[in-house]
Amino acid sequence: MTTTTPSRGRRRAPSRIERAAGRAAALQRPRVLLALLLLLALTCVMLLDGYLRAEVGGDQRVRTGASASDVPGDILDGGPILTFRGGQATTVSMPDRTIALTFDDGPDATWTPKVLEILEKYDVPGTFFLVGSMVARYPDVVQDMVEQGNEVGVHTFTHVDLSYQSESRVTREIEQTQLALAGAAGITTTLFRAPYSSQTDAIDNYSWPVYEKLGQDGYTSVFIDTDSDDWKRPGVSKIVEWATPEDGEGASVLFHDAGGERSQTIEALPKYIEKMKAEGYTFTTISGVMAAQQPAGGPDAGRSGTADALQAAHHKATGTTLYEGKALVAAVAVAEWTVPALSAGLVVVGVAVMGRFGLMLVLARRHHRQRNRRRFTWGPPVTGPVSVIVPAYNEKECMANTLRSLARSTHPIEIIVVDDGSTDGTAEIAESLGLPNVRVLRQANAGKPAALNNGVRNARYDIVVMMDGDTVFEPDTVRQLVQPFADPDVGAVAGNAKVGNRRTLIGAWQHIEYVMGFNLDRRMYDLLRCMPTIPGAIGAFRREAVLQVGGMSDDTLAEDTDITIALHRAGRRVVYQEHARAWTEAPGSLKQLWSQRYRWSYGTMQALWKHRGSLTDRGPSGRFGRVGMPLVVLFQVVTPLFAPLIDVFTAYSMIFIDFRAALLAWLAVLGVQLLCAAYAFRLDREKYRYLLMMPLQQLAYRQMMYLVLIHSCVTALTGGRLRWQKLKRTGEVGTPAGTG
Repeated sequence: MTTTTPSRGRRRAPSRIERAAGRAAALQRPRVLLALLLLLALTCVMLLDGYLRAEVGGDQRVRTGASASDVPGDILDGGPILTFRGGQATTVSMPDRTIALTFDDGPDATWTPKVLEILEKYDVPGTFFLVGSMVARYPDVVQDMVEQGNEVGVHTFTHVDLSYQSESRVTREIEQTQLALAGAAGITTTLFRAPYSSQTDAIDNYSWPVYEKLGQDGYTSVFIDTDSDDWKRPGVSKIVEWATPEDGEGASVLFHDAGGERSQTIEALPKYIEKMKAEGYTFTTISGVMAAQQPAGGPDAGRSGTADALQAAHHKATGTTLYEGKALVAAVAVAEWTVPALSAGLVVVGVAVMGRFGLMLVLARRHHRQRNRRRFTWGPPVTGPVSVIVPAYNEKECMANTLRSLARSTHPIEIIVVDDGSTDGTAEIAESLGLPNVRVLRQANAGKPAALNNGVRNARYDIVVMMDGDTVFEPDTVRQLVQPFADPDVGAVAGNAKVGNRRTLIGAWQHIEYVMGFNLDRRMYDLLRCMPTIPGAIGAFRREAVLQVGGMSDDTLAEDTDITIALHRAGRRVVYQEHARAWTEAPGSLKQLWSQRYRWSYGTMQALWKHRGSLTDRGPSGRFGRVGMPLVVLFQVVTPLFAPLIDVFTAYSMIFIDFRAALLAWLAVLGVQLLCAAYAFRLDREKYRYLLMMPLQQLAYRQMMYLVLIHSCVTALTGGRLRWQKLKRTGEVGTPAGTG
């Protein structure tokens, strides 16, 4: 055993690096917060969109047949306009041969503009009772409506029967609609019509308190005399007939400009206006009736006298109401753009995920059958000794297990432990074991790439195996790992890393990820000849190939991905050896897991960006750029970034659309994933019981990975560098036999 000790003058380097790491960690905290804020913003946008669709709580109740014993008789028998001026409830009837055209349930992007076009053509005003959620969706339509001289009223925000709602819910329905009107047209209104209301004789004991409360707040409630029943789509002639008042009486007439297919309404409306004008009727607004300013001069007088009346119903929005309204409309605009965009993204992600699963299953099966044929061989057996490099920084808990596992190797090896400035006696532990063929090289703390390069420079043999200081090899691992080097085209070999501490929930989740994700992926990439990463836990390289590409680089946090891509670009083949197994200690806490996966994902992005030039590489060395780079970007960056949309949209659909259908769709996706995982476990001869953890993994683990990836993207966009991060180890991973 030999030992190399650096000069004492370099002992102060770790403290400087530790201070730099502390500053880097402080810079990461705002990025974590930003990642969480992005997730919160997405959730808020989807909740807003769901609320706008009036599906909150699924309250579609409509009260009928209730008693009206508490309602004054003169109200039940009165006119269609209910006002509480002076604190006394009174009704106002429509003057003879006077029509107030009222429209419910709008605005609608398709039908309302057509109604407005007809009203403008015939110089007839309308009173539109608007649903606040629709106002927020189509503010431009409302603005055109008001600028054209029409009147607007409140029809609640989500079109619920207010007789079933609490007082606070009623207040919220009205106030939110007023905010939407303020944001859309800069006004508020004093007119109100309750959903599912008709004539005043429909007021009952449950709805009367609502009208009283609104009357005390200054609202005028508007009912109807005549209902066109156009929502039933009975035919144009029937709509005109049912909307016509009897014997020259005046009427508040109900049409609908939204809430369904309204082509019959659009066809019937001009016929109705022409008929009423021909019979000497005048058209006005509800405020026109209230102000007793009837149009003079017969049916062609049009809007004369209504402009001043509009001022009584409409009030200019000012102060916080105006700004809150504009904020609401802006938020809805964001939601209206975001949700469809995310829906389209979900389709793309779904196709990509299903395509990936299908591709993995097909290629993994082919890979397994090809590599496990009896006659399969890489060439003459590789029997020569190899160098095993173990970079170590404060690995006292694991070092003994790691070196003892290597000492049992069935293949001749030399072991090079590169102590990267450890402060816990790691080097002393390695030396004290007294194992043969072990050299300990000490260096000042410089990071994992520097430690590996130091080991490569001091390696005596042409093949070098690299592993982590917390990893345990099986006796036959090195022999299996180096056999592909019988093929002279092979420049590096990726081994099969497995989770040793899988008895905990977090360990079981990572075990599923390693078996299903990493190893199925590597089988696929191997056949496609574009392996993106040789795992740091277990990989083998031709020494001269490593030196050819300049050794391990510290340009990225994923030095393993970096050098793998570099080898591809140098024309070297990289393969996967499933029978070379290494047992590694996965992070034991969510904090440690976050730190590790953040380094992996951010480092992968750095490596891909560093080697973006591979996209234009030509010849055999350009295969990674043509095939591997697009696949890695799609499957390791884009798809994982949007994969949680499956869960988000499932929750969204369960709450706002169809619970049963959404649940069945989610279970179907889970079933496909379980199928892939089960096949991966079969190939690796793993116990299926761990798959029981998979549903919970999809609910919790995937969301964490999403946040990690968001964090990495934010760091990549804002800039930032991290050093080699040391995870806390327990040393619990011993011999492979103890991990099953």
